[in-house]
Amino acid sequence: MDLIPAPRPAPLPPVPQIAIPRQVLPEAPPWGQVLHSLHGRTMGTGWSLLCYGPSNLRLASVEAAVQARLDALVAELSHWESGSLLCRFNGLPAGEGLDLPADFATVIDAALQVAAISAGAFDPCMGALVQRWGFGPPGLPAAQARSPLQAWRELRWNASRRHLMQPGGLMLDFSAIAKGHAVDCISTLLAGLGLPHHLIEIGGELRGQGLKPEGQPWWVDVEPPAADCDLPALRIALHQLAVASSGDYRRFRFDEQGRRLSHTLDPRTGRPVAHGLALVSVLHESAMWADAWSTALMVLGPEQGLALAASQGLAARLVLREATGWRQLLSPTLQALLEDEA
Repeated sequence: MDLIPAPRPAPLPPVPQIAIPRQVLPEAPPWGQVLHSLHGRTMGTGWSLLCYGPSNLRLASVEAAVQARLDALVAELSHWESGSLLCRFNGLPAGEGLDLPADFATVIDAALQVAAISAGAFDPCMGALVQRWGFGPPGLPAAQARSPLQAWRELRWNASRRHLMQPGGLMLDFSAIAKGHAVDCISTLLAGLGLPHHLIEIGGELRGQGLKPEGQPWWVDVEPPAADCDLPALRIALHQLAVASSGDYRRFRFDEQGRRLSHTLDPRTGRPVAHGLALVSVLHESAMWADAWSTALMVLGPEQGLALAASQGLAARLVLREATGWRQLLSPTLQALLEDEA
């Protein structure tokens, strides 16, 4: 009788890396509250939330309030809606400006801060450049638009007056920051409705507040950049914390020569990024800031991105696609969170 060797057992997946915030607030929802779930559409993607509340919570009212808040943000910040305030600014003649409402002002102020600190690796004036590379809204008129390198430097922003001036032909695009701001806004809304224990997701950007009734935080695993990525999962306790990711694996297209083009454009060169970074994830108290910083680090690449994360105290994970496989770089702040857990 022939002896047939037993098949080798499949290798066990790597043990997840677990990040826990340094301060955990002790108050959990009262026992008896139940988990509620809502979802919808916004900003060309989906939104969803989980929250703990009384069993008789009027979900229809909560859903209506969330959708109304998101619709209001789209009316201000979307470059896909021709009637938005952002598109109105993009169409202004040179030398004219707008007095901005609070949300628009918050986003442009943060965007220009990240642009300055990253030396232009983040730029909110990418609208025309995105159009030219085929990643923008179809049919958007851009005849008068310009796409100069480092375009953000031409904006004139008066933060005290909340006034933004159009220097002429620049097209704002908040794709790399608006979803994060929307997550923060919905978190604030839910807290105001008496629902402080919640998890919110919009287009992959997440924020968790409060705890579950048993005292557990909202646990989430960051999506890997590919099915064959054999790095340990990054598992995060989203407690008063947000996470946002930027990568080259969700949105891309191929040029005439069949080359894969990342949708992440480098505003310093005007071209898609061409380094080995596949994914950058940033943990921050604000989803808006996590959203913007993840894009800036993705543009900078592994060495410069890690250096900026270290200098700014950002908790960041950078995943590289290399010829020999996958490799990760962890910022000192994120490494400290992982060590605290260990």
